[in-house]
Amino acid sequence: METAGRLRAARPHPQARSHREAEHMTVTPPEHGSPVPNPESPVDPAPTPTTPRPTPPNIHVSALIVWLTIFPLVAIVGTVLAPMITDWHPVLRAFVVTLIVVPIAAYWLMPQMFRWYAAIERRRAARHAGKGMP
Repeated sequence: METAGRLRAARPHPQARSHREAEHMTVTPPEHGSPVPNPESPVDPAPTPTTPRPTPPNIHVSALIVWLTIFPLVAIVGTVLAPMITDWHPVLRAFVVTLIVVPIAAYWLMPQMFRWYAAIERRRAARHAGKGMP
C-alpha cells in the first residue's frame, strides 16, 4: 500500500507536458490534412456587408423586453383565474399563475419579442449604413 502511494506520487500527471514538448505540438497532426467541409451539413452564411449584424441587446433593453412580456401575461392570467383562485393561499395562487405564465413567456413570447427587437435593430443598422453613419 505504501509502495503504491510512492509510485503514484512519483509519476507525473499523464496530461502534464514539458515546455519543450508543448512547443513541438501542433493543432493538426502532420499526417492529417486540413479539414474538408461536409457538403451535407448546413452552412451558416456569413453576414454580408450590406446588412450589418446587430449587436445583442444590452442588459437594460433585455430587462425591458422581459418586463413587456411578463407583466401583461401575469395581469391577464391573474385576471382570468381570479374568480377561481380567490380563496386560495397567496403562495398557491402565485404558483399557479407562474406555472402558466413562465412556459408561455419562455417558449413562445420571449423568443418572438427578441426576434422583433433584432428585426428592428437590423433595419436601424441598415438605415445607418445607407446614410454612411457609424
